[in-house]
Amino acid sequence: MATISMKKDIDWKPRRKSLQVRVRDMYIGSDNPVAIQSMTNTDTGEVNSTVAQIIELHKAGSELVRFTVQNLKMARAVVDIRKTLDDLGYNIPLIGDFHYNGHQLLREVPSCADALDKYRINPGNVGFGDKHDDNFKSILDVAKDHDKPVRIGVNWGSLDQTVLTKMMDDNTRSAVKKSAEDIMVEAVVESAVQSVNKAIEYGVEPNRIIVSTKISEVSKMVKAYQMLAARIEQPLHLGLTEAGIGSKGVASSSAALSLLLTQGIGDTIRVSLTPTPGSSRAEEVNVCRQILQSLDIRHFSPLVTSCPGCGRTTSTTFQEMAQDLTGYLQERMPEWKSAGYEGVEEMKVAVMGCVVNGPGESRMAQIGISLPGSGENPSCLIYEDGKQVAAVKADVARAEFKKHLESYVTAHYSKKA
Repeated sequence: MATISMKKDIDWKPRRKSLQVRVRDMYIGSDNPVAIQSMTNTDTGEVNSTVAQIIELHKAGSELVRFTVQNLKMARAVVDIRKTLDDLGYNIPLIGDFHYNGHQLLREVPSCADALDKYRINPGNVGFGDKHDDNFKSILDVAKDHDKPVRIGVNWGSLDQTVLTKMMDDNTRSAVKKSAEDIMVEAVVESAVQSVNKAIEYGVEPNRIIVSTKISEVSKMVKAYQMLAARIEQPLHLGLTEAGIGSKGVASSSAALSLLLTQGIGDTIRVSLTPTPGSSRAEEVNVCRQILQSLDIRHFSPLVTSCPGCGRTTSTTFQEMAQDLTGYLQERMPEWKSAGYEGVEEMKVAVMGCVVNGPGESRMAQIGISLPGSGENPSCLIYEDGKQVAAVKADVARAEFKKHLESYVTAHYSKKA
């Protein structure tokens, strides 16, 4: 699992107390760290490509990985995926995502049911009419037989129409009318609550259930989770149904997750980005990590504070240095952690482009460098813990700053220090 540090002094609302759910060898909910989840976009039936992407996501920091299981080929492949990962030493919790025919696949391929660590069930398409409860119960019975937890995941795009229709009809008869959008949000929550209650009625232990109510619009998604958090005690998995591509997806996910996490709501998170063609699926994991670290909830790696630049920064030196240093910290982090440098993931580093805010920002970081901004002369100033410790020329500034950085880590974070 990814090496993390938790902050205990958050000034926002205290973490919502929930039940604790075990998924393989990790725990979700209660006082456990907010966990990062992702989902593959490979053909699950293609074992090698799926295994490769699971490992890629895991190395990026995903602590649980979900993949679709929609036919017999995929169900049978799950066993080989699990075995291959185990043989390679990757103890990663795997989640099977089921829609429409999960009850059939889990019964027909019991080895798939056993190899998975959690089943995701969508109550909106597990079955229709009289078949709904039978199919839902069938999946839950398999989960009980194999001692697996489940996530009841409601999506507004595939909402249980029986619940929605009833609530619309009730609203029509009500003296005080609600908007269709409000009814939709309430129906998403109601579907989740009814499904949790039904699962418990069918014999699933309350601490074997995780719940999500995913909507693509930020304000409605936040409202749904706020309502849900007040009604159930199960851990909550947060995420927009579809966040979008590029900056839109990052901004929407950051807004939605931050609003809830600062209210103490959320036990696992996923950022459902539309990947740009040819990009790494791990981008969504990196965004999750940045959100948690920016909120001071969890720390994974030192972050670089750098200025945007303006008319006072007439060269690209500070931009190149910030980019290079960000990559350098990511490369060095595994080695620092394996060497026992506790707390190094919380180190604050600054790379500033000019003399206006540069010295002040650099003093406020554990270690920082402030460039003059114009021609990078006469010198670049290096600060440690608020004090200037060096003045170096621009042509050697990058190398010199890395030397100071390494010395700082050894002096302040080593167990021997």
